[in-house]
Amino acid sequence: MVKRFFVYIMAPRKDGPIYVGVTSDLPKRAAEHRTHSVRGFTDRYNIERLVWFEPHDNAEAAIVREKRIKRWLPSWKVELIEKDNPEWRDLYLDIASS
Repeated sequence: MVKRFFVYIMAPRKDGPIYVGVTSDLPKRAAEHRTHSVRGFTDRYNIERLVWFEPHDNAEAAIVREKRIKRWLPSWKVELIEKDNPEWRDLYLDIASS
């Protein structure tokens, strides 16, 4: 089985703070953000909604993409989210049982 890596974005709402991360276990990592089991930015700003993610075949590509997106203007991140998720739905339920 091939291991997948994910770049993901968490946000409470369109006009709120945006968190960009990378993980090899998206359901687990999103659950950690949702339950505040890890202290940090998402815990401090009550960011619980998974609003975008992108799969990658290797960690290096995922990390490069994560770093690139982190440097973007907030408006560019919003545009990226809205391209795939215009309603800003919480995608966690879509991936939680995967």
